[in-house]
Amino acid sequence: MPQGFYYLISAQFASGLADNALLILGIALLNEQGYHGWWAPLLKFSLTLSYVFLAPLMGPLADAFSKSKLMSWMNAIKVMGVALIFTNLHPMLSFAVVGIAASAYAPAKYGLITETVPPDQLVKANGWIEVSVVMSVILGTACGGLLVASKNINFMQWLNFEFINALNLKIQTQYAAPLLCLAIIYGAAALLNLGIPVVKMTYVQLSMHPIALFKNFLSSNLILWRDPIGRISLAVTTLFWGIGAVVQFAVLLWAEESLNMPLEKASLLQAIVAFGVILGAGVAGRWVALNQAFKVLPLGLWLGISLPALAFSTTLWIAIPLMLITGFAGGMLMVPMNAVLQNRGYQLLTAGRSVAVQGFNENASVMLMLGIYTALLALSVPLTWVMIILGTAMTLGMFYLLRMASSKTDSTCSEI
Repeated sequence: MPQGFYYLISAQFASGLADNALLILGIALLNEQGYHGWWAPLLKFSLTLSYVFLAPLMGPLADAFSKSKLMSWMNAIKVMGVALIFTNLHPMLSFAVVGIAASAYAPAKYGLITETVPPDQLVKANGWIEVSVVMSVILGTACGGLLVASKNINFMQWLNFEFINALNLKIQTQYAAPLLCLAIIYGAAALLNLGIPVVKMTYVQLSMHPIALFKNFLSSNLILWRDPIGRISLAVTTLFWGIGAVVQFAVLLWAEESLNMPLEKASLLQAIVAFGVILGAGVAGRWVALNQAFKVLPLGLWLGISLPALAFSTTLWIAIPLMLITGFAGGMLMVPMNAVLQNRGYQLLTAGRSVAVQGFNENASVMLMLGIYTALLALSVPLTWVMIILGTAMTLGMFYLLRMASSKTDSTCSEI
């Protein structure tokens, strides 16, 4: 791996850890303030808004500046997003600010990989990135659960009281001290980003006029979707992230309804899925070559089947192995698909622009799926039926992509 790669991994881990812990704390804050349960997915919705609406800007932005410094600035903006919660504004606004920073962070992070890692090491590098991302999910959700539970610890109660009074904060909450801890973690991530060597990579600078940015972004989107390799890999990651975002919340609600588990304990179940993803990512990074990536596509069928299976599970003895296998299949699927998409996007576009296109499509899918999920819950549709509907959509989508890939795999893999 190139010099500074492990600083990148460490910074990604710290920033992702805080992101995932922030989501759990945000849900707890909504519960504390008396919001209805269907508000929780809207936190994630507001987090992804910038990925979609600012995508035309974020690709050129990542290509115009030093990516390592840009990532450091974005972590500083995440600190500002956490600080907004203390102003007694709606948590969705704070999450939207964090989302702005995250939407610029992603093209810079993945763009830096494609600029510094040789193509024959891209799957391995993505394996490392995926492991760091998923470890941040595992420990971030666990950290969020522990920070929620820390409201009962005497020291945290004292720190919470002193912090609110010292700054004369308007908000009255039990979670001020835990949120302060997350701001410190974001600060540490910003410092780690500064340890990444500056890569001198020059791209043709595009006009920053809004209309020109939009036209260029639309053109970049069409280039990837019209390319046989780009279309299949982009469709798989888009579908996966949309369904995965719903699973993140459905697991919490399922644990509450089926097992009577409180939020701080239910959040640990997400870590089981994430641990499976780590295993799958490790295996894919070690054994799946870039030109053999499409051979893992059948694993997507399991992801669609597992959602309804989980909905009918009534004990942890069934649910835990199911979630572990599901995570493993997800890791095995996503690492090669990400590597293919990054390599193809780098060839056809630029590092920053290709990742911005990927982020736009994946997060548009997240917003759509979360919107459907929230609407179904608001209409009092039983969770079991919600998971059956989404699982069926995933299965049908993967069947279609498998048929598409079966006629193209031999001819397209030689181009990767």
